[in-house]
Amino acid sequence: MDRQHTPDPRPRLSDAHRRLSDPRPGLSAPLLCERPQRLSLPVELPAGLGYDAVGTSPEHGERIMECLPRVGCVFADDLRWWWIVPSGSHVGVTWPSCTTYAIGAYLADPSWTRASGRPRPGGPRLIHRPDGDSPYTPPIPLYFLICRLAGISPSWSLGAVS
Repeated sequence: MDRQHTPDPRPRLSDAHRRLSDPRPGLSAPLLCERPQRLSLPVELPAGLGYDAVGTSPEHGERIMECLPRVGCVFADDLRWWWIVPSGSHVGVTWPSCTTYAIGAYLADPSWTRASGRPRPGGPRLIHRPDGDSPYTPPIPLYFLICRLAGISPSWSLGAVS
């Protein structure tokens, strides 16, 4: 049986290298090779459980801040407010589509959605520090409040029970 060869549609390393070194305007070479930015917690707030981030709109962010009894570290930029939660807070729940869940709190730069096409300078900054020694916003109250603000019913699965 004779196999047909189908070319690999992925760019070869040499093609990617050419795009990175191409001096033509309009190409965002740094975006092709940059790693996602990770939100950095203050050193005095240990994150022994690891941490993820839940992104909300600034409008929802302000309402969440007013309603939650305990708020951990919150970062913000002009597009999103980022709530620090323990790692794995996405397991078994369906976060509303109006949120962005960032595993490990690694944030991709959404500069391709901006009219200028240029990356944001600086990225999100810490706008709230918790009173205690934990950087976390409790994920369950955060989840229920976001669902309420989004106008949807919470949805979760119990997973395997031992």
